[in-house]
Amino acid sequence: MRGKRVCRGLVKLGFCVSATAGVLAFVAERFEARGNCHKPYGVYEAYVKRPFDAALAAGALLGLSPVFLVTAALVRFRLGSPALFRQERPGRDEKIFRLCKFRSMTDGTDEEGRLLPDDERLTSFGRTLRSTSMDELPELWNIVKGDMALVGPRPLLKEYLPYYTEAERHRHDVRPGLTGLAQVHGRNTISWEEKFARDREYVGRITFLGDLKIVLETVVKTLKRSDVRVGREHVAGRLDVVREGWKEEGMGEEGAGV
Repeated sequence: MRGKRVCRGLVKLGFCVSATAGVLAFVAERFEARGNCHKPYGVYEAYVKRPFDAALAAGALLGLSPVFLVTAALVRFRLGSPALFRQERPGRDEKIFRLCKFRSMTDGTDEEGRLLPDDERLTSFGRTLRSTSMDELPELWNIVKGDMALVGPRPLLKEYLPYYTEAERHRHDVRPGLTGLAQVHGRNTISWEEKFARDREYVGRITFLGDLKIVLETVVKTLKRSDVRVGREHVAGRLDVVREGWKEEGMGEEGAGV
């Protein structure tokens, strides 16, 4: 009788070991497939940051709901429908998600029905939305869903993916943020190389105090509307245009000056 119990126990143990090994193998396979070797800097990044961000974003959505309703109504009246603008952006591990923002441009077209250039569709009301960052508020929903974080490298256009250096791609090792280190150190007034250097600096050391400092500095800069450039006022321009000749010239990190 005792022997049968021992045998059953060994079978169960073997099953548990096999199942655990299978799960670990699956996790390892997924980890290797995405090529993400990022290790959390500490307990905050590993266990606290994500639930903390989700809770704050959910609270902000509820608390700011009147602001959302008024802004959505103004956008609908001044710029047209729909009030929300959705666009695919690369997130953590370059996984594509749909970013939500308030629209800031009209649907104006030329005589042939083609959309006018962005600057011609960007109205004074749209510029105000961008300069005050009001157009970014719907991204709180992206944070609740887990696509984004409160603080992190900003999610850029997916068209930019082929133009990053290998070192710059590590900005995608973590969730993109509503604000970030680059946003409080120049935002749209600095070069792409400076932005990506700030992103890499942040990814390498994510702490609660660091995030808190960035959030507070973001609030101050937003109220002052400092370092804000809209439309063609952007100093860096479009990354894909700036780096168009890279592939033809075979330029890597040294050629990029990074």
